[in-house]
Amino acid sequence: MNNKKGLGAGAVVLIVLAVILVIGLIIVGFVWSSYNSLVTLDQDTKGKWSEVESQYQRQADLIPNLVSVTSSSVNAETKFVKDVVTARASWANAQTPASKDAAGQQMNNGITAFVSAVTENYPVLQANKQYVALTDELTGTQNRITVARGRYIQSLQSYNVAIRQFPASIIAGMFGFKEKEYYTAQAGSMQTPSLGNGKLP
Repeated sequence: MNNKKGLGAGAVVLIVLAVILVIGLIIVGFVWSSYNSLVTLDQDTKGKWSEVESQYQRQADLIPNLVSVTSSSVNAETKFVKDVVTARASWANAQTPASKDAAGQQMNNGITAFVSAVTENYPVLQANKQYVALTDELTGTQNRITVARGRYIQSLQSYNVAIRQFPASIIAGMFGFKEKEYYTAQAGSMQTPSLGNGKLP
């Protein structure tokens, strides 16, 4: 009788241990899966930002040529030239992706204003093949920036949502996954500045 009771108690202990083991494996599996998912999302944001930064770099590399061709053709050092050069320097000196993106958008806006102003005031430049080729290349680069930024922001939003959702938020906190900020343009910031009297300042 005692032997049967002993076997019964032993079986209970084994069952309890098995349940604890299964629960432990489930927890480990959840942590492992959540961590890997967050790492994947984090790496995706970095990859998408790399695409954006590459296009900004291409745009920044074209600015000296654009300024050189324009200045030599119209013999003018305009406010728009200075604004574009300043925006390029700000982009080069920015450190974080958010600040670099903000500076990149200012550089983008400056180029748009610059090209519009030159087109209005110096139509002779439209006959300059080098100038036309540069503006075409800049337009293509700006379009690629828009597409790449859209993908980047979408990737950031997916990552930010994932690290805030329970219970993945617990894993995010444990392993140091933090929310990533991104630049959002203010209303009207994408508009080309008015030339007022039509003269290049």
